[in-house]
Amino acid sequence: MNNRPLLLVALIAGLAAPLPGVRAAPPAAVLQTAAVTALADREASAFDGVVEAVRQTVVAAQVAGAIRSLDVKVGDRVKAGQVLARIDARTAEQTAAASDAQVIAARAALDLATRDFERQKRLFQQRFISQAALDRAEGELKSAQAQVNAQIAQAGATRTQSGLFVVSAPYAGVVSEVPVALGDMAMPGKPLVTLHDPAAMRVTVSVPQTLLARAGLASDGAGPAIRIERPGADGGQSLVPARVQVLPTVDPATHTVQLRLDLPPGTSGLAPGQFARVWLTTGAGAAAPRLSVPVGALVQRAEMTGLYVIDPAGRPVLRQVRVGRTQADRVEVLSGVSANERVALDPQAASQVR
Repeated sequence: MNNRPLLLVALIAGLAAPLPGVRAAPPAAVLQTAAVTALADREASAFDGVVEAVRQTVVAAQVAGAIRSLDVKVGDRVKAGQVLARIDARTAEQTAAASDAQVIAARAALDLATRDFERQKRLFQQRFISQAALDRAEGELKSAQAQVNAQIAQAGATRTQSGLFVVSAPYAGVVSEVPVALGDMAMPGKPLVTLHDPAAMRVTVSVPQTLLARAGLASDGAGPAIRIERPGADGGQSLVPARVQVLPTVDPATHTVQLRLDLPPGTSGLAPGQFARVWLTTGAGAAAPRLSVPVGALVQRAEMTGLYVIDPAGRPVLRQVRVGRTQADRVEVLSGVSANERVALDPQAASQVR
């Protein structure tokens, strides 16, 4: 009797049986799925911004001279009026001393002219001198008084000039840059210290004028919601600006408008030049809805990103998709799926369904 058909059937049954230690594929009916849902009809566009200090000052020299001392270094916190640097002022001090001496001489001449005028006045009353002699004495008195006033003004200007050799902080802040060294020659307009106030910070960002018009953002900042993110800071939380300023000019090269977003008071851990991401919420940019799926449903194989989509027969089929940005536990799907389609939440289990 020919037993070959029976052996062939037994061989096929043995191949179909699961191997020891290998988990059987779950049926498609027990897969957990989720529907592809549409996002809200408002979208947010991201732009790269830069953190700036509202008050940042480059303190420069107003006079020439060698730098005799630098009392601060980068990172120091200074108070208003604190000395930052001193410039050699020996020549200015000698000039100021000479001006003070000229004031003393002018006052002595004024005292002499005053006493002479009083004598001439008594003599005129006794009719010993003429009116011309009295007028001459009065003129000398007025000239001496004018000379004293001129010397006092000159001495004040000299003292003010000598005070410029001491460079002080205009307000309380943090020293962010010291581009000079001890012994360098200071010249009028040459930067000595860069200072900024960390208590008032803002983010500056450039936005295309077309998007700004579509967003309906007014010049006073009223309009759509704006959020600020600092990657790696704030625990992933976004900040809402305390004030939004739209500059009234457009860059002719890039056709962008600059926004200045004042950060809320008390925001810490910021320094000028840091990167910040600004999200500008606008109306729907297209007629097609924006779709999203749970982040856990994504499959990443080499350079392919896909989803296991449940077909009409109820079986998962791997389909390549193109994704956008992630919000919380959902990711935007730009192409590859349609609204209301269902995707498998466990890609590993879906891959075992045959």
